Amino acid sequence: MNRRSFVQKSSLGSAGLLLSPSSLLGSFKQYTVQNKIPISAHLWIYASKFPPNWDCTPVLDTVFSDLSYAGMAGVEIMEGQLRHDDSVQRLSALIEKYKLPVSGSSYGVGIRMWDITRHKAIMKDIETVVPRLAQVGGKTFGISVGAKKDGLKTEAELDAQAALLKKVRSVCEDNGIEANLHNHTYEVENDLHDLKGTLDRIPDFVLGPDLNWLIRGGVDPVDFINTYGSQIVYLHIRDQYKDGTWSEYVGQGDTDFVPIAAALKAQSFMGKAAIELAFPNDFVPKNELREDWKMSREFVENTFDW
Repeated sequence: MNRRSFVQKSSLGSAGLLLSPSSLLGSFKQYTVQNKIPISAHLWIYASKFPPNWDCTPVLDTVFSDLSYAGMAGVEIMEGQLRHDDSVQRLSALIEKYKLPVSGSSYGVGIRMWDITRHKAIMKDIETVVPRLAQVGGKTFGISVGAKKDGLKTEAELDAQAALLKKVRSVCEDNGIEANLHNHTYEVENDLHDLKGTLDRIPDFVLGPDLNWLIRGGVDPVDFINTYGSQIVYLHIRDQYKDGTWSEYVGQGDTDFVPIAAALKAQSFMGKAAIELAFPNDFVPKNELREDWKMSREFVENTFDW
């Protein structure tokens, strides 16, 4: 499922819950010290123009150029950019050109980790993309387990999902990468049925929640942070209006980020974060995208004191 289909399937009635290589790594570490929490950017807004596989490799130079201009600490890519045989060479050249590291990758577009018949193919893919991510310096791997369209996942399906997640995490660990559970709506709807099912089976799996998908899935981000704060190592940040429409940049919408920031501070959050922009269907932005990124970063830094 892509993000646009999530919009149609999510309950917008819940939207108001909280709304009113070495030298490069050295510079990345310096940025981290200065800003406490490094703020990267997930490239979905570019990938959204490339259905059905969401591979924005043809515009990666623009991606790096925009995010470098905006002062981001890194680029979070998607698995599609790592499946090309020359992906390491291409990404390494862009990292050097723009002095902007790849912070990590998300994973899970169209993946069905609960479906045991898909496990062999998924692991073959994992054993390709994860080492390549490590070769370009990525350190985080945000996993979306995949939605089941016809009802809740069964206990057997959750068992299969957890067994695969353990294997994926092991491959990540072998490559110096930290795997985290990255939610969309389907992991947290129905009283967190999917996520709880995974954590019941793998209690120590760390989390990389998307704050906006929490809201759209009917979950109060502050409650989630208060409950799972000790396991949260990564965050995705996006904004929306009260009616559930995504805003052009973070800080323009109605999401109340102040209590979220306070909850993270209370939990002594010292992980990493990425801003992820998403536009409604047929939306025409008023600003240049690089300016939206810059304004979003500035808002997050000021609001979260990062």
